[in-house]
Amino acid sequence: MAYMHPICEILPLPDNQASFHVRGQERLRWHFDLKYQRPFFFPFNGPSGTSLTRMGHPGATNHDHHRSVWFAHNNVNGFNFWSNQTKSRIRQKLWLRYLDGEKEAAMAVLLGWYDDNGSEILEQELVAALSPGPADGETFLELHSTFRPKGQKITLGKTNFGFLAVRVAKSVSAHFGGGQLTNSHGMQGEPHLFAQSATWMDYSGPVPKTINSKQAIVTEGITYFDHPDNPRHPTHWHVRVDGWMGASFNLLEPLEVKKENPLVLRYLLHAHKGPVDPDRAGYVQEIFAKKSGYLIRKAKVPHQQFEIVR
Repeated sequence: MAYMHPICEILPLPDNQASFHVRGQERLRWHFDLKYQRPFFFPFNGPSGTSLTRMGHPGATNHDHHRSVWFAHNNVNGFNFWSNQTKSRIRQKLWLRYLDGEKEAAMAVLLGWYDDNGSEILEQELVAALSPGPADGETFLELHSTFRPKGQKITLGKTNFGFLAVRVAKSVSAHFGGGQLTNSHGMQGEPHLFAQSATWMDYSGPVPKTINSKQAIVTEGITYFDHPDNPRHPTHWHVRVDGWMGASFNLLEPLEVKKENPLVLRYLLHAHKGPVDPDRAGYVQEIFAKKSGYLIRKAKVPHQQFEIVR
C-alpha cells in the first residue's frame, strides 16, 4: 500500500519542542524545556503566517511570565504558579501520544505542578488538538485539560489569574497596536469586558502580511471559546488593552477539587481572518458545544502505549 503523508502532523524537535504542521507549514509550537518555569505554545500563527501571539509584555519588564499561550494559576493550595518570581514550577513529565491525521494533529502530555518545596500537588493531563479551518490558513486549537490532585484534594483560591492565558501580538493589542476586544454579547473594550461573563472573547487587530513580495497590513485575530460543560460556564474574563485575555475560572470564588472528582476544562482558540464575525463565532461555539471531549487510554495496537479518542 502506498504511503500517504498526513495533512496534519506533529514534528518532535530538539530542545524539548514539538511543532504542529498543516501541509508542511508550521502553525503552532509547544515548548516544554526544564529551563522554563512552565510550558507554553509559541508561535500561534494566523492565516498570514505571522504569529498572533508574543512572548512577554511590550512595555513591562516584569511580565516575562506572559508566554504566548500558556497554563498557569495564581493560587493552588496557596502556591503561586503564575509569577516567575516564585519557586513553583509546571513540568512536562512525559508525552503520551503524538497523533497525525487528515483532519487534525493531536498531542497528549502529562504535566506536573510542583510547589515551592518541590512536591507535586497537581497533575494535568493535556490534549492539544490542532485542525485547519475552512478558510485558507485559519487554525483551530482545542485544549482539553484534566486536573487531578496528587493528594486527596487541593484548593484553587480566588484569583483573576488562571488557568489559560493568551498574550496577543503587539500590533493586535488595543494599546500598543490597533486591536479591539469583543465578547459574545457584542460588547467591546476593557472597561465593558473585564470581570464580565461571556461564552467567548475575541482579540483582533492589524498584522503584517507579504503579498506579491510587498508587505501589506491585514486584520486577523484569535477567538477564545469556553466550553459549556466547563464548571462556571459562561466564564468570567480577565482582559487588558495592553494585549492579553484569559478565562478567570476562580475570579469570584475558590474551588476545592477532590481526587475522585477531577476538574475538566475545555477551551478552543480560533486563529481567523479579518475582524471578529459574531455570527461565525456563534456558529463555531455551537459546533464546539456539541463535540465530546478527548479520552486518553491504553492503546490496543502494537508499538503504541496510548491512544487519543473522542
